[in-house]
Order: sequence, then C-alpha cells, then structure tokens
Amino acid sequence: MKSSAKVKAPQEGLAKSVGKTSPAKAAAAAPSTRTPAPDVPARSTAPKTRRSREDKDAPLREDIRFLGRLLGDVLREQQGSAAFDLVETIRQNAVRFHREGDRSAARALDTMLGGLTNEQAIQVVRAFSYFSHLANIAEDRHHNRRRRVHALAGSRAQPGSLSAALQSLKDAGRADPATLQAFFASALIVPVLTAHPTEVQRKSILDAEREIARLLAHRDDALTERESSRNTESMRAYVTTLWQTRMLRSSRLTVADEIDNALSYYRSTFLTEIPALYDDVSAELHDAVPGVRAEGLGRFLQMGSWIGGDRDGNPNVTAQTLQLAITRQATEIFAHYLEEVHLLGAELSVSQLLAGASDALLTLARRSPDDSPHRTDEPYRRALIGVYARLAATAREWVGHVPHRGAVGDARPYLDASEFISDLNTVVASLMAHHGGALVSQRLGPLVRAAEVFGFHLASIDLRQSSDVHEAVIAELFAKAGVEANYAKLDEDAKLALLLRELSEPRALFSPYLDYSQRTRDELAVFATARDIRARFGPRAVRNYIISHTETVSDLVEVMLLQKETGLFQGALGSGSAKAIEPKVGAMVIPLFETIADLRNAPVIMREFFDIPGMSAVVTQQGGEQEVMLGYSDSNKDGGFLTSNWELYKAELALVRLFEEKGIRLRLFHGRGGTVGRGGGPTYQAILSQPPGTVKGQIRLTEQGEIIASKFANPEIGRRNLETIVAATLEATLLPSRNQPPRLAAYEKVMQTLSDTAFAAYRNLVYETPGFTDYFFSATPIAEIAELNIGSRPASRKFSDPKNRRIEDLRAIPWGFSWGQCRLLITGWYGFGSAVSAYLDGEGEDGKGKDGDAGREKRLDTLRQMVKRWPFFANLLSNMDMVLAKTDLAVASRYAELVADEKLRKRVFDRIVSEWQSTSQALALITGHEERLADNPLLARSIKNRFPYLDPLNHLQVELLRRHRAGESDERARRGIHLSINGIAAGLRNTG
Repeated sequence: MKSSAKVKAPQEGLAKSVGKTSPAKAAAAAPSTRTPAPDVPARSTAPKTRRSREDKDAPLREDIRFLGRLLGDVLREQQGSAAFDLVETIRQNAVRFHREGDRSAARALDTMLGGLTNEQAIQVVRAFSYFSHLANIAEDRHHNRRRRVHALAGSRAQPGSLSAALQSLKDAGRADPATLQAFFASALIVPVLTAHPTEVQRKSILDAEREIARLLAHRDDALTERESSRNTESMRAYVTTLWQTRMLRSSRLTVADEIDNALSYYRSTFLTEIPALYDDVSAELHDAVPGVRAEGLGRFLQMGSWIGGDRDGNPNVTAQTLQLAITRQATEIFAHYLEEVHLLGAELSVSQLLAGASDALLTLARRSPDDSPHRTDEPYRRALIGVYARLAATAREWVGHVPHRGAVGDARPYLDASEFISDLNTVVASLMAHHGGALVSQRLGPLVRAAEVFGFHLASIDLRQSSDVHEAVIAELFAKAGVEANYAKLDEDAKLALLLRELSEPRALFSPYLDYSQRTRDELAVFATARDIRARFGPRAVRNYIISHTETVSDLVEVMLLQKETGLFQGALGSGSAKAIEPKVGAMVIPLFETIADLRNAPVIMREFFDIPGMSAVVTQQGGEQEVMLGYSDSNKDGGFLTSNWELYKAELALVRLFEEKGIRLRLFHGRGGTVGRGGGPTYQAILSQPPGTVKGQIRLTEQGEIIASKFANPEIGRRNLETIVAATLEATLLPSRNQPPRLAAYEKVMQTLSDTAFAAYRNLVYETPGFTDYFFSATPIAEIAELNIGSRPASRKFSDPKNRRIEDLRAIPWGFSWGQCRLLITGWYGFGSAVSAYLDGEGEDGKGKDGDAGREKRLDTLRQMVKRWPFFANLLSNMDMVLAKTDLAVASRYAELVADEKLRKRVFDRIVSEWQSTSQALALITGHEERLADNPLLARSIKNRFPYLDPLNHLQVELLRRHRAGESDERARRGIHLSINGIAAGLRNTG
C-alpha cells in the first residue's frame, strides 16, 4: 500500500459566511447505493487542516510509506495479487474521494464496495484496519523522535513537561523549596485503569505491534546495510504475524483476561517508567530548585485499578475475581522484584577487601542463607541473596508463587513491603557511605522507588457497585433480622435514621444460620474478601469503595453498614455517647455523581453526610480527606456536551466551598473516557482547566478502553503521559489564578445561559423527538457492538428486547462508541450552535430580548474574551474542535440511509446536520479560525495521514450492516461488521 504523503491535503474549509446551507447540501458528500446523490463537492463538510512542514514530518511520511509497503507485500504474498490490486484501487479512490472531492472516485468507490463478496470485504477491512494500526505506530514513533530533537537542540520546554511547569512556577515566584517539598510530600496522583466494553484490541495484536514499534525506533539508529536488512525482515515477520492473527476474539473476554491485559502494561511500561519518572522529577527539581530533598518527595504518583472490583452492571465480577485480581497483581510485582534483586546480586560484586560496608549491611549479609566460600568477602551479594530468599518465601506464602529461580535456602517471609524496603535501604545507605553512589542509581534506586510505589499489591483496587444493589442487600439483612420488613419503601429520613441506629450498635445483623439470597451472599462475600486483602496486603490494596448512582445520603451510609457487617468497618458510629466506640474505618465510601440532577445535588448530599453525628471521627481516620467521583459519561448522555461540562464545573466549585467550610481535604476522581463526549481530550489542558481550588495536589482519573493502549503501550510515550499528569497537577495546584480571570462572574453567567439553551436542544433531540431511539438503533452499529467480544460487561442494562429499548437504559460508553463509529460524534458538540445563536440574538438573558447588531457584537466579544482568558472555556472549545474534525456528515449520511423510515431519517438527520452547521459557524466566529484544528497541528497531521484509509471502513461497514440486517445468513458478513468496528476504532484512535 502506498504512502498517503503524495496526495494533496484538503483545500475545503468552513464557509466564511455564517448563513445557513441546507442539510441536503451539507450531507451530499457521500455517494448512495440506493439513490443518486446531488452532484456537489464530495467533501464539502470535511474540515480543512493545516499543512505540516515538509522537513519536520518527512521521517513520519517515510515511516508510513515503509510500513505501508510491508503491509502491501504481506497482503500480496498471503492473499495474492488480485487482493492487493483490489485494496490498492479502493485506497486510491478513497484518497481522491476524501481529499479532492472527486465525484467519479466516489461513484467508483461506491460501485466497487457494493460489489464485493463478504470474503473480499473481510480482506479489505483487515487491510485498511492494519494500515491504521501501523500508521498509529508511525505517529507514536515520530512523536518520540520530535521530543528527542527538541531536547538535543535545547529547545524551550514543551507544555506538559515538568521542566515547563517548574519554569512557570519560577516565573510566578512559586518555586521555592518549601512549597515544592510540601506539594510532593502530600500529593496523590492516581491514574486508574478500568476495563470498559470498548477495549477492542486483542493482547496478541498489541504484543506484535509493540515489537514493530521497537524495531521501527531502531531504524533511527545508524544501521549497517546488513542490520537494516535484518530489521526489515524482522518487521516483515511481525506484520505477517498480524495478518495471520485473528483481529477478533473468538469468545467474550473474561474478567481474568481483563486482569492479564492490564498487567501487560505494567510489564511494558509502569514497572520501569514510573520509577524512572520519579528519578526525572528528582533531577528536574535539583536542577531548577536546589534545596528540595529527593527522599522527601513521597509517593505522589501511584496506580489504581477497577479490574476485578468493578461490579456495577457486571455480574461476572465477584469475590473470586477480586481475589484473583490481587493475587495476579501481587504475583506480577513479586516476579519483578525477584528478577531485579537477582540481577542486583549479580551486579554488586563489591569486595569488602576493596570497599567498605556498613555494620547494618554486614548484619544483613550474616542473616543470609548463603554460605558459599566464594562470596565470603562479598557482603552485598550475600545480603541480596538473603533478600531474594525472603522475597521468594513471601511470594510463596502470600500468593503461592514459586519463582523459576529458586532461593539458595529457607528464609523468613517479610511481614509487609516496608520490611523489604528497609533491607533495600540498608544496601543503599552502605553503598552511599562507601563511594558506591554510582551503583545505586542504575538498578537499586529504581527498585527502591518501585517498592515504595507498588508495595506488594502493585495497584490499589477500587470496589464499585450500584446503590440499588446495596439497598436490596440492606433490605434483606433488616428483614431477616426482624428489624424492618420494608426498608426499601421507607422515605429517606426513615432510612437514614435506621441505618445510623444500626451503625451505633456494636452487634451485627448478619447471621450465618439464616438463609439469604444468592445476591446478598455474593455481595457480602466481596466485602469479606476486601477485608482479608487489606489484612494481608495493607489498606492501600483496597482503599476505595465507589457507589454508582449516588442520589441520597443513605446510599453512602448503606455501604458503611455493609462494611460493618463484614468487619471492614469496626466499632460503632456515634456522637460521643457512652455507647459509641471509636470506629476503625475500612475502605473510604466514595459517591459517584453521574446525572445532571445528581451533580446539582452533590454538595447537598455531602453536607448532610458530614453533618451525621460521629462522621467527623471517620473523616479524621481517613486523614482528614474525602474523595468524590464525578461521572462524565452519564452526565453527557443525560444533558449533552456543553451542559455536562458546565454542571461538572459548578458541582466542583460547590464541593470546594463546602469542604473548605468543613475543614476537609477534597480529592476529586474524574471518570473520564477516551472520547471528548466522555470527558476525554488532552489530559494536560483538562487538568489545568479545572475550577479554582479543585486540584490541590490530589487527583484521580480513569484511563479507559483503547486509550490505555494509545497512552501506555509504548514505554516512552507512557512516561510522557504520566509526566504530563504530574506537571499539570503541579501547575493547577500552585498556579490557580489562571482559572480566575477578572470577569469570571460574568463569564459564568454567560455559560449558564449557553448551558440552558444547549441542554434544551440536546434533550429535545435525544429524548423528545418521536422515533429517535429507532433512528439511533438503525443508523449506528449499536446492536452489532453488543455482539462483539470486547469486554466482560454487557453493553446495556436492558438491551435484549427491541420493543422496550430506551436511550435511558443504554450504557453511556457504547452510546458514545456508536456515534463515533458512524462519524457523527454528537456527544462532543451537539447543542453548542443553538446555544451560541440564541445568546448572540439576546435570547435567554433575563428577558432582555433582542437589542440589535450592537448588542450582538458585544456578546460576541464577550465569547471571544472568554476563550482567550478562561482556560475552562478555551478547553471546552478546543475539545469540540477535535470532535468536529473527526465528524464527517458525508460518511454519516450513509449510515442514515440504514433507517428504513424515510420521514424519520430526514427529520432526525436534517436536525443533526443543521446543528452541525450552526456549531461549526459559531466556533469559527468565536475563535476566528475557519480551518479545523488551527491550534492543534499534531492532530491535524494525524487526521491527514489516517482518515483517507478510515473512510473505506465506514462505507464497507454500512454495506455489511445493510446485508446483515436484510437477513443475510452468511456469518462472514457479521464477522466483517465486527472487523470494521475494530478498524474504525483504531483509525479514530479512541473508542468509548
């Protein structure tokens, strides 16, 4: 397959006028297999992007050409010249269709795709999908290449780097040692890996692509002709492996599979790159701000996981999977420590005859089971052999792990990770005291850092369950104990009073002699397993319990009572009475506020929670802090992009004020997805655009779906992404004034006006338009997504019966995934155009009405000032710009043709097109940029390179959907649809 570099970049852009054009013209880009499309430029709605500088991006184009040639060679070898010629012809027509508006190419493409057999369609889908995969690898390599070029040239530090953050702090006079020492000592920054039903890539494919990425990076070195030839052949072998490997799983993922997939990122990236990042932070601080002590930095960056503990909507997550998750995590970290300690023992051949050793080190050596006469003068080796033996004994006792390299003798297991760290620090101190500092930095120092960060548990596992499940379990416990027969029917005040009464009692409700439902036994088993894990691995192993759909205070207190029933929460909650026993707190109870209504009610619920008698003692035991989780996905599905972001902003500010009043430290947990509609987008800008006072060194955020692979499969990019989170948290904490522009109150009032209109427009389309649900299920591959084996959790809560389908019952993740597949992505922009139009016309401003051109210009100027001076609004528009760049009405119109009801199709699609027009025009008016991604050349380049190869996948998906839904029984059509879903997700570089 040839490179895309020789094809001209698109010349079309947004119309300069802000007048409306008809939906028919706007969507006329794509050819129809049923009715001729109007003869207008095929790509009239395609975003115009800036050209990349030829010299800078030449290596990228060469890599794409090279990988494309390899794929073409493999395709010809594996499938024959006819298959290669077919794919190449489709590629050429697709490029002409996408970039030049060539209607003849569009018609040829339409005819060709419609005439493919199902088997040919599968070959074409696989070819274009793998090209997207390889282009992604080339982009990642070029990103690393450019960073190195900048570093070698001594260029100004890039935004998002720690160097740039420290420079900003120095410029603001906030880079003194005490301030930075305090920040890193108390900060807690936690990326949390989650297993959501949009993880479409198989681990086998990811492993092969990691090797291709490694070999591609090696080509930047100075290679001899023979080395270059070997490199090419190795890459050809891995591309062949890709072609001969199933892209789709033959069975649905199990929770065990999801655990193993997540652990692969620890092996490739986290175990090495997180300690390296700690070293980078120490070095940067030392260079920029002398006086900051590296040993006082604390565990500011840790890892979290939902995999094995997230039961919300997933009946496959149980007490057994929770135990499996911690066992496999511990096995992984023990294996890493054992290997590193073994290598240290081989490396530290330091003789006591040539270098000294501390008394503590000699004592450690004497305790070792090693009695070899060959190492009598090598105390470091003997000490490390002893450390290895204790580690091996610990791994065997704790998780049944027997290392492939046995210990030289028996040893006492460690009680906890702190004992292991203490032994390592004994070795460090001795080396440092005897001129061995250089030996510490290579392997021992990173190992100590790893042990401090990962402990023996690797990552903290969050527990999550829906509030309605907790209520059902509590109701059964009360009923069986004869306390209350109809708990679920009580009003909120009565529920809370009953719960608090039971929390103040030291006795339990549960009896092992009573007969409980399986659900109640299963739920209590999870709590009991968490208790045992904490007892073995320490409280960091399971420290958070998240309640989905938190709507009342009783939703929180129910979980506290369930913890009490299983020994996680011990003692009694009270107000200082004689009956009250000082509680021993278990996992922190964390509300998840998801819908618009819940976000608005969040500060009310938290105030009532804190005002419960005895709750202050609980918060004190938690270190004076409380976490709150905010859901981006459901709030977006509930209220649309603009309102979701605004209500999240307001909820955060209200929580900040409440927590400051109560003297409690707030930590926000952001449930962000991969797409902008689910809170995705660049992490650096997202953190910096948080409302004032909401970060303060504390942040957790989810890393979901395909985003995990794109961020962390490559170690260098993984470290960069982790550095970005740390740098952004540092800046957001110590430079909060950026989010407090002089006219903030006025800007917030405008945002409220915009949000109200956008909310009404979005709700009217999605929830009030007759037939919209039918349109959605016909014009997107949502039903086919549900069939994919891409996650252990079902795609919908109530999905099986088409007659009872409701948008409300569909999970937010496949909802967003589906809009991405059909290239409309309304979750990232719908409603903005209507909101801006109404605001500029003076509507919704306290009844002021319209006030002519002068008022319109004044309001437009306000919006322009907002984007310049308010990071929240600027980030909002930047993310929308990215989504609009991936939106394609021409492609989307093909999906609309799948709606059998022509009137419904026209009614819904025309409304979406009209809103797209007004949104695009509003964005251009405010930013002054008619071309898409004017401020994001990297993404513009990415789209230019990849999207011509994405379009054929969309067109093929539509054709295969049509065949499949027409009743065609050929299993290959169904497989082709699923392959196209995978390929489009790779091409968009995000899923849900």
